[in-house]
Amino acid sequence: MAKKESTLLQLTLVLVLITAIAGIGLAAVYSITQEPIEKSQVRKKKEAIALVLPDYKGSEFQDVAVTLAEDKEPVIVHLAYQDKELYGAAVETYTDKAFSGSFHIMVGIDANGTILGTEVLKMSETPGLGDKIDKTKSDFSKQFLTKNPADYQLKVKKDGGDVDAITAATISSRAFCDAVQRACNGFLKAKEENSHE
Repeated sequence: MAKKESTLLQLTLVLVLITAIAGIGLAAVYSITQEPIEKSQVRKKKEAIALVLPDYKGSEFQDVAVTLAEDKEPVIVHLAYQDKELYGAAVETYTDKAFSGSFHIMVGIDANGTILGTEVLKMSETPGLGDKIDKTKSDFSKQFLTKNPADYQLKVKKDGGDVDAITAATISSRAFCDAVQRACNGFLKAKEENSHE
């Protein structure tokens, strides 16, 4: 009986030791990779801002977190100024209505609310279907360019809007419309609440 207890104690100690070593290893890997990952994410956001505001020559931004009614998470509106005048904004937006659950995009909007560009920041939609929201995979997102939600319904045609859905990926198309509409609404709210002196 004492031998069984001794063996059980030894196995428990070995398991604790392995767990401790694995935990220390994971902590070390995390500390080594955390900074490069954060730098990569910042760089990707800066690149996305440049892509969705292609003609913007200034460098003056006012970052505003805007939480819209019925949303739990804010959108981040990067109000862009040029010669002290509002040029537009790059808006980090999201949707929770995607086929995969959620995705994040950047939307460029001029001072009048017209869409200048979109860039996918993070998504995991179905390859060959929903991932066509990314402009490197299809022309789907091009139909949003130069459109203003004041006179263009940001809904798929099936839902009474003006957007042609991606074939066999209506859920992803609806989600993209939702994210772009959230960006436009966030921009209008930020523009209204934040005047640049």
